[in-house]
Amino acid sequence: MNLDPRNQQKLLGFNNLFNHFAKLLDSKKFPNKIIISGPKGIGKSTFAYHFINYIFSKNETNSYDINQFKIKSDNKSFNLVKNLSHPNFYLIDLLDGKKIIEISQIRKAIAYSQKSSFNDKYRIVLIDNIETLNLYSANALLKIIEEPNEKLFFILIHNNSKKIIKTIQSRCIIFKKNFTYDENLSIASDLSSVNLKNFFNESIINHYLTIGDLLYLYNFSINNKFDIKKLSLKDLLLHLINFKIYKNNYDLTNLTFKLIESYFYYSFLHNKNLDIYKLYEYFIKKIDYTNKFNLDIESLFLEFKNKVTNE
Repeated sequence: MNLDPRNQQKLLGFNNLFNHFAKLLDSKKFPNKIIISGPKGIGKSTFAYHFINYIFSKNETNSYDINQFKIKSDNKSFNLVKNLSHPNFYLIDLLDGKKIIEISQIRKAIAYSQKSSFNDKYRIVLIDNIETLNLYSANALLKIIEEPNEKLFFILIHNNSKKIIKTIQSRCIIFKKNFTYDENLSIASDLSSVNLKNFFNESIINHYLTIGDLLYLYNFSINNKFDIKKLSLKDLLLHLINFKIYKNNYDLTNLTFKLIESYFYYSFLHNKNLDIYKLYEYFIKKIDYTNKFNLDIESLFLEFKNKVTNE
């Protein structure tokens, strides 16, 4: 299944927040600078694209179905946004192979924001992974979000496991979202049409995995044709590292970080071995430093592989 949020026509789990946003918009009280914050992989970006379609498709044929929370495949705005060709939509996200949103991307957004809308309708700048803004790109962004033009909305998507620059945070209204373990598993199962609780080895599923994590694992096992039910958490980690997923997949890389933490945590719980706990502390710190200072990911994964295979 295609996991790109732009392609997701079905939305699950965001009914209340969506209805709240719709009421604010329809009463012309929707804030023009918002942050949607929550764990990576719960569907924040998918939610944003659905709400964007709700805004853009209001007076179009096949407009957004707010009763079913569905985008219609033949809607004009849906296809334009999906192809990044909608004149009233601008996306900023991590470029392939990059660890940060670069200042050049923000400068292009500034140029876009300063243009007037040719159709006098709402324009939206969507910024995904705002936690990857560095100081320079964040400061550049401040110039356009402090006093945006009329009918220009900024929707920022934040992975709440990572900090964002306070000056950005202070200028936006933050909406927080999270799901329970059961909700994550239920929604992921509905989206994949598979009972994922039975699909995975029980050592793999834990309370830290989000909807996106579960779907990425499902996709990974299907695409690479191996039975994930037969894999322990350790075996899965070695598979992910051997496939070198960190070379080109930001989401699977962050998922692997989570699974490494889980591996040492549960190993210590079962064995109460002080050496395992020391390794757990060591890798937690190393993952934190790697994320914070953009250190070499490959060396971290290869070191983990070496430690595990020689334990």
